[in-house]
Amino acid sequence: MTSDLATADSPVLAVARRAREAAAALAPLPRRAKDDALAAVADALVARSAEITAANAEDVARAREAGTAESVIDRLTLDDERIAAIAADVRKVAGLPDPVGEVLRGYTLPNGLDVRQVRVPLGVVGIIYEARPNVTVDAAALCLKSGNAVLLRGSASAYRSNTALVAVLRDAVASAGLPADAVQLVPGESRDSVQELMRARGLVDVLIPRGGASLIRTVVEGSTVPVIETGTGNCHVYVDAQTDLAMAVGILLNSKAQRVSVCNSAETLLVHQDVADAFLPLALAALAEAGVTVHGDEAVLKAAEGSSATVVPATEEDWEAEYLSYDLAAAVVPSLEAAVDHIRRWSSGHTEAIVTTSQAAARRFTQLVDSTTVAVNASTRFTDGGEFGFGAEIGISTQKLHARGPMGLPELTSTKYIVTGDGHVRGEAAQTVGGAADAR
Repeated sequence: MTSDLATADSPVLAVARRAREAAAALAPLPRRAKDDALAAVADALVARSAEITAANAEDVARAREAGTAESVIDRLTLDDERIAAIAADVRKVAGLPDPVGEVLRGYTLPNGLDVRQVRVPLGVVGIIYEARPNVTVDAAALCLKSGNAVLLRGSASAYRSNTALVAVLRDAVASAGLPADAVQLVPGESRDSVQELMRARGLVDVLIPRGGASLIRTVVEGSTVPVIETGTGNCHVYVDAQTDLAMAVGILLNSKAQRVSVCNSAETLLVHQDVADAFLPLALAALAEAGVTVHGDEAVLKAAEGSSATVVPATEEDWEAEYLSYDLAAAVVPSLEAAVDHIRRWSSGHTEAIVTTSQAAARRFTQLVDSTTVAVNASTRFTDGGEFGFGAEIGISTQKLHARGPMGLPELTSTKYIVTGDGHVRGEAAQTVGGAADAR
């Protein structure tokens, strides 16, 4: 830690310093202490639901007055049912194994030294996210369980909701005997506080941005704190030449229309030309009933002639779009390889799905597609920490280091080596490389 950060007078750095102290207290705690705190959090969320929804209603009203898109308002909105579901997710996290202390590998060297690599908390985790107050609780629960302190910097549009939620979380954590400063809201609603958090290297161990491409790019490019990049979701559904038509329609509809405002919603449909004549009329009718506008290539436009579907010509921008709305790009491709080429060019690397009855096609698709998740005969909507059995997720990483895909508890840890000897000292002359003494 640099001396200027240790002593600088700033509200943002002050909470970061308190978080660092809390992280030191959390790291050695047994699982029972952390699980008791999570149980207290879940109970408090339900008990104080009216307080949370009242604050959230103010945020929603302000968002509507500002003309905010309904997809964003949907992400922002909390009600009793959603709060109960969030509390249930906290309880699921409490029921998960504690990753801290897990031995990843252990062995005894010929000289008798015992070497173990064990999981340890990251320390202080900063989360920068947009108008999704559920992230406030998910992030806090996962960080607490993995022994990390968390600094939460949500968007100004959810400031009242996040303030209410963090108040509930801190009270619950303190009531269970853990430091309240394990969960803190980063003060300020301006971009200045975000910039300051991004430069708090030495106090904050890692930043995780969750939101749109612009937010993620800003954090990745401007932060001096190490960043785990969560990505946007331009997800694809490919319908293979050999397929079950009814299953393909069902997977497509669930991938696109079950909830359009989330990153694992499908944004592009690719259909093999050999099945297009049979599949497209069924798919377009189902999409029309769901209220989806299709941005189609020439083959899709032709298939839509005389149908009730809303189909408009696709542009280059449509192939890279993360709509987060009732819109879907669609194209007919000549082969599985052509579908893979399209995905390689336009995908954000999040989730791609193939619907096929051919084991060979499924195997080929999963080998060639390089995304965090490749689904075979399953909806893209399953790429989610809760659905994967993680209890909740801190985000979905589309980078390859330090984590990839939905990030649960193990992804919020690092490792350290514990080396145990019995008076062992290293003999330099015994360490040789290519016949020469190793002077390291």
